[in-house]
Amino acid sequence: MNDTASSAPVAKKIPYERTHHGHTFVDNYEWMRDKESPEVIAHLEAENDWTNAQTSQLEPLQESIFEEIRTRIKETDMSVPTRRGNYWYYSRTKAGLDYGISVRAPISEAADWTPPEVGEEPLPGEEVIFDSNTAAEGQEFFSLGTFSLTDDGRYLLFGVDNSGDERYTIRMRDLSTGEDLPDTVEGTFAGASIDPTGRYFFYTTVDEAWRPEKVWRHVVGTDSSDDVCIFHEPDERFFVGSGFSRSRKYMFIVTGSKTTTGFWSLESEDLEAAPQAVWPRVDGVEYSVEHAVIAGEDRFLITHNQERADFDIIDVPVSDPAGTARETADASDDPRAIADPESIGRPLLDDVDGLRIEDVDAFADFIVISYRRGGFARVGIIELDRREQATSVEQLASSGTSNPDDTASPYGRLQELPFSRETGTLGFAGNPEFTQTSIRLLFTSMSTPAVIYQHSVADGTDTILKRQPVLGSVDLDRYSESLIWARAEDGTQIPISLVYRTDLVALAPGSTASATDGRPQDAAPVDPAPLVLYGYGSYEMSMDPHFSVSRLSLLDRGVVFAIAHVRGGGEMGRHWYDQGKTSAKKNTFTDFISAGRHLVAQGWTRPEKLVASGGSAGGLLMGAVTNMAPDLFAGVSAEVPFVDALTSILMPELPLTVIEWEEWGDPLHDEHVYEYMRSYSPYENVAEVDHPKVLAVTSLNDTRVLYVEPAKWVARLREVGADALLKTEMVAGHGGASGRYDSWKETAFDFAWILDVLKRADVEIEA
Repeated sequence: MNDTASSAPVAKKIPYERTHHGHTFVDNYEWMRDKESPEVIAHLEAENDWTNAQTSQLEPLQESIFEEIRTRIKETDMSVPTRRGNYWYYSRTKAGLDYGISVRAPISEAADWTPPEVGEEPLPGEEVIFDSNTAAEGQEFFSLGTFSLTDDGRYLLFGVDNSGDERYTIRMRDLSTGEDLPDTVEGTFAGASIDPTGRYFFYTTVDEAWRPEKVWRHVVGTDSSDDVCIFHEPDERFFVGSGFSRSRKYMFIVTGSKTTTGFWSLESEDLEAAPQAVWPRVDGVEYSVEHAVIAGEDRFLITHNQERADFDIIDVPVSDPAGTARETADASDDPRAIADPESIGRPLLDDVDGLRIEDVDAFADFIVISYRRGGFARVGIIELDRREQATSVEQLASSGTSNPDDTASPYGRLQELPFSRETGTLGFAGNPEFTQTSIRLLFTSMSTPAVIYQHSVADGTDTILKRQPVLGSVDLDRYSESLIWARAEDGTQIPISLVYRTDLVALAPGSTASATDGRPQDAAPVDPAPLVLYGYGSYEMSMDPHFSVSRLSLLDRGVVFAIAHVRGGGEMGRHWYDQGKTSAKKNTFTDFISAGRHLVAQGWTRPEKLVASGGSAGGLLMGAVTNMAPDLFAGVSAEVPFVDALTSILMPELPLTVIEWEEWGDPLHDEHVYEYMRSYSPYENVAEVDHPKVLAVTSLNDTRVLYVEPAKWVARLREVGADALLKTEMVAGHGGASGRYDSWKETAFDFAWILDVLKRADVEIEA
């Protein structure tokens, strides 16, 4: 127990009974849910005052870390230009300004796909099309949720959120004059889009539970009261969105739950027509649609999991994408049945063993496939001008020949693109034009700053366009990374990515350096080191190894940073996700604990030197491991933590709840789910034991994880004597502060708190 907790704000108790399935839970802090209550606001402000007082001695360290971050990041910088139509589009940042400035310059040669080098001086003809700093003037919060252009570049549709609640006001700007048109729509969801000609724009609105449910068509130049709802999704399990294909020939409307998707299409030439279903929507079948032109014919590329959990890709005719599915539906007991995909279209790949296919992108002359192999993100290309049978990635090294028995396949061999580190992440980045002849890629790893390069599809050459700048006296050779594996409770091997200062780590006896880059892959610190272990593990989101400039402030002080790739994420394929959701959710928590214990057992760290970190659903992970293994961690940093999970999932009127039932289960209607969630929900399982120090950071206007969850959790932790701090951003959303300088300050605060926890545990931290 911690004596200092007795001086912290004490939340009053008002017993509130919640009864489900014969079980009653008494919640003493549910009164904090009333966001409009002056008493609630006063309590949150008192918590902020307490946190400020408890961390005031860290202000010099926090300021030092902030200055390290600021001086290592190139404040006045520019992005690599991306071609769209007859312009190069890019952004500039300037020292002292929080937000980027969107600019463009005309393209001089129609055949030019090589972006110009951009310096601090404007390019010839450069013009500012949107300055977020100007738009944010006088606002405590600013977020740009829509940025959509017509093909000719004349009109810009943009959406702004000034509170953090993710409700946007969209406007339209005539870039030829710089003036905004009268067209304005308030209270929309993110992701509106303008049609290629500028005649219409489309946007989405939400229901009372903040679920995007309707797609609207607005005729430019008319009042928004005349807008037409072209699609309504009444099923509360589904989110709705819309957008145009890369070719701009089709508009898609998509509905998605956690396990099921549906697509509808409209031709851009007739956007007042009724949307047409691409495939019948079937529970448990997920698919996505991309428009391609194959041998002169319009085709839809469909990535689906109807028969393979890790997805297949087929192409189908746009004129009849469901094919025999309609006949099957007529004869089936299930009116939404889909026929065998192989009877509808052609497979792009014959052999997909070992691949988790994630996305497909079509261009005029080639197709790009994004996938995971061995846990890492990779990219491959299929050229359309070859008539060879597609092969698996494992056969790429061999020359191969086309299949003489298959003359119908228009696909070339899938070519896996090169990467510089086996443990790095290769991703698809910024490729909006259908007719482009090269693709832009991004590579990064735990110790490699991001590299943006252009890959020429025709000749296979690569051109580096930009390396993530790291300023100051930073020696990147000073840092190394490793991939190790921990054994989970059920025997599953859990990957852990680590980055550290090279001088702290020695090659383990009998091990060899990695053939990829010559750095040690089987390594451990000479002495147990202070270590931050990060985790997420939900929604099939992969926490890929990546470089962070701000993280250097920890590494330079001798701290090792690790990512536990726990189940519930998507790193190792769909099964990795399935084994960390609903009735298997506890695997996420026990995997993280196993990762921590493995790091201790292998000499990487000790419990008094170990801090856990995670946010949002990863904050649920933080709360769960705090209860399940409190002696394993010296501290727990939880950002916008989902720690009152059962209460929230029992309330279908809350944002996101119903759609979340496919991720967590439905405790409202299923007693077994209720009991399972009750067994791990952090708020309900706080016990009177010694806890690690806890920092919970939240935002008052967060609509994804409401502020009330960490507020209640901290109050409950204080009841049992835990040293827990609550920090609430009073004007912010789920992502925290919006300006880059405030964001860096938040990171500096978190790092200073982590370093203080380690120092208080008598861990030697270098200055």
